[in-house]
Amino acid sequence: TVWSPMEESTTYYEPSQSSFMINYRVSDLEALLIELKSEGVEQVGEMETHEYGKFAWIIDPDGTKVELWEPKNEKLFHEQPYIKSE
Repeated sequence: TVWSPMEESTTYYEPSQSSFMINYRVSDLEALLIELKSEGVEQVGEMETHEYGKFAWIIDPDGTKVELWEPKNEKLFHEQPYIKSE
């Protein structure tokens, strides 16, 4: 997980009404999405692929958007969380 503050005016958390979002590192994003969808979990948007990995978003039972990240390389998957400020 990563703590990454955003501007108060950000729309990144939509459709959630929450002022934060948790990011989980996962080892197989596509398999996890299939499993979550089979359990009725709502996916927000489409999975995105970037040079540093794949991302997808879901809505938890409380209506909070959750980010799922499959890092592109094994090193990123095992790195300790860090604090990023802007």
